[in-house]
Amino acid sequence: MKYVIAVCAFLLLLTFTTTAQPLSNDAIQQRINSAKAQKAIVLTYDAAGKTTKLGGISENFSEDEASRSGILAMNFAVGIFYPGNDLVKSPESFLLAFWVLSKKARFGANHSLTVALRDEMLVIGSARYVAKPREQMEYLDFEISRENLMKIAGQTDVRLQLGDEQFTFTKSQMKLFADLLMVTEVGQ
Repeated sequence: MKYVIAVCAFLLLLTFTTTAQPLSNDAIQQRINSAKAQKAIVLTYDAAGKTTKLGGISENFSEDEASRSGILAMNFAVGIFYPGNDLVKSPESFLLAFWVLSKKARFGANHSLTVALRDEMLVIGSARYVAKPREQMEYLDFEISRENLMKIAGQTDVRLQLGDEQFTFTKSQMKLFADLLMVTEVGQ
């Protein structure tokens, strides 16, 4: 009986000690540097607000796709915010914000996002949408799950439909997703 209790206590202790330890901002920065993660990924700690911002800005989508869609240019930012300077657990979702430069608003009436994978359609949903006509800018903000971001990053030739327009993620944009997933994996 003492043996069973000792084994149970050992297993319980093992469970607590193998639980993922928080990932410090220094460790995240080392991952960004050592893995040659895209230089677009930036880690910023705000001491006054005691929060960390981790994310990156993509290159523009192709000029051909932008022109066909009636816009001048489009790119996106992807990232997370978390309290303090330790990432306690891998984020379950990320913020994904498309920035659209256009002479005339193109996504006001329809600002949903769907991503076409080889064997699956990911319906991300509708954006929080803001247009700033004086600046010729539109902003479309989405929340995307880690699981869906992993699905996107794990494929090639991924197309997305933003509103009524279609675009293709570039290799660099896909690498940005993969790198961000890698540097935010707690317990790795």
